[in-house]
Amino acid sequence: MASGILKVQGDQVVNSNGESVTLRGAALGGWMNMENFITGYPGHESQHRAAMLKVLGKENYEFFFDKFLEYFFTEGDAKYFASLGLNCLRLPFNYHHFEDDMNPRVLKESGFKHLDRVVDLCAQNGIYTILDLHTAPGGQNGDWHSDNPTPHPAFWDHKDHQDRTIWLWEQLAAHYKGNAWVAGYNPINEPCDPQHVRLPAFYNRLEPAIRKIDPDHILWLDGNTFAMEWKGFETVLPNAVYALHDYSMMGFPTGPTYTSTPAQNTSLESSFIRKCLFMTTHNTPIWNGEFGPVYASPTLDPTTHTSINTARLSLLKTQLGIYTRYSTHWSLWLYKDIGLQGMVHTSASSPWNTLLAPLLAKKRTLQLDAWGRRPSPDAEAALKALVEWIDQVAPHAQDTYPTPWKTERHLYRNVFQTFLASSFSEEFAGLFAGKGRQELEELARSFAFEECVQREGLNGVLKENSKVPVGGVKVPVWKREGEEGDELP
Repeated sequence: MASGILKVQGDQVVNSNGESVTLRGAALGGWMNMENFITGYPGHESQHRAAMLKVLGKENYEFFFDKFLEYFFTEGDAKYFASLGLNCLRLPFNYHHFEDDMNPRVLKESGFKHLDRVVDLCAQNGIYTILDLHTAPGGQNGDWHSDNPTPHPAFWDHKDHQDRTIWLWEQLAAHYKGNAWVAGYNPINEPCDPQHVRLPAFYNRLEPAIRKIDPDHILWLDGNTFAMEWKGFETVLPNAVYALHDYSMMGFPTGPTYTSTPAQNTSLESSFIRKCLFMTTHNTPIWNGEFGPVYASPTLDPTTHTSINTARLSLLKTQLGIYTRYSTHWSLWLYKDIGLQGMVHTSASSPWNTLLAPLLAKKRTLQLDAWGRRPSPDAEAALKALVEWIDQVAPHAQDTYPTPWKTERHLYRNVFQTFLASSFSEEFAGLFAGKGRQELEELARSFAFEECVQREGLNGVLKENSKVPVGGVKVPVWKREGEEGDELP
């Protein structure tokens, strides 16, 4: 049994006995908040679902996605996760499961069906859960993972988007209050407020609204600019843990190779310490809500995958060592996908991967996914000339928020991964045309734990690092003069 609802005490998270609890685990991305690289579709979840509804019809659409949500995480997944010594699963979800844009503030109780099921499965296996609103009305950032079909985060421009989000958290708080296996609420993932001050103001409105209904659960609050910046934050809220995200470009195909040089290791640690500055200053716990490399494929990288993945796992070990040294709670991204990053992934020979193979190849060639983007000469040549022209005629364009993106990343997002990617939604859905329920269930079953492949090297590293050592050191205050946010993969 859980020893009461977790709470914040100084820079520690403790149970009702006052014993320190360190949360270490991963996120169930791609499940109740679908993402293009995780399950294979192009573009954004709302576009994907609309195209699938058009092809399948309402009844088969509802049947397929219910089966998908069911098979994506079952008792087998929970038992395996717990066997690695991991004790917390972050549960990203899309607000559309609980509210329709054309019927706002009317709760869809059906949204709780699978969320409750997974919370309960985790509890039965000694795993805490953190509820993560990954997609908020209007889009809290301009990226694909907030199901925002534009690069503009309209959440910050319209009070009603924010009010609806507060309303939704009031419903969720009423539903989960008193549940000791829920470690708390992560109100919005990776917010990007260009003005910086509207995020802490939103948290200041959200916190009392939740506390009025549920005074006990921890709030796990992301920093601004993809959880990397703390401009505009001045005070801390009670019973709150502040969250950073700590990806390294050395874990991605377009970044440098990690070779464990002193310079690389110093950079990893100093970047982490910079992101912790707000927590260090205010003596709060530290949660690294997302981090982790992607991995090379034996099929796509037949001669180099072993050396690439050895370097990526070495990078991960170094990062985990930093987090252990500084007593950090962490949640790896990602538990399950179709083979890029997950601890568990679908088989290359599964019905799902087999059906999608031609379109996945097209997506790679056109660089339609931001995550794990692979080199593609034609796409890069098309982009290069435009980047150079824009930087020449509008040199300040590269400073457009989010500033870590620069001109190239803005164009990838606006042109390749928004405009171009959306044009393939119906082609993807067309792969499912004419399929009956038995075939649809077989496709959904591709994600069942028993049908999936375990990434043994990664999971071995996680198991080795799941044990919490006694002690740890305080994160030193670190500030580089004039330092900006880290580049994002």
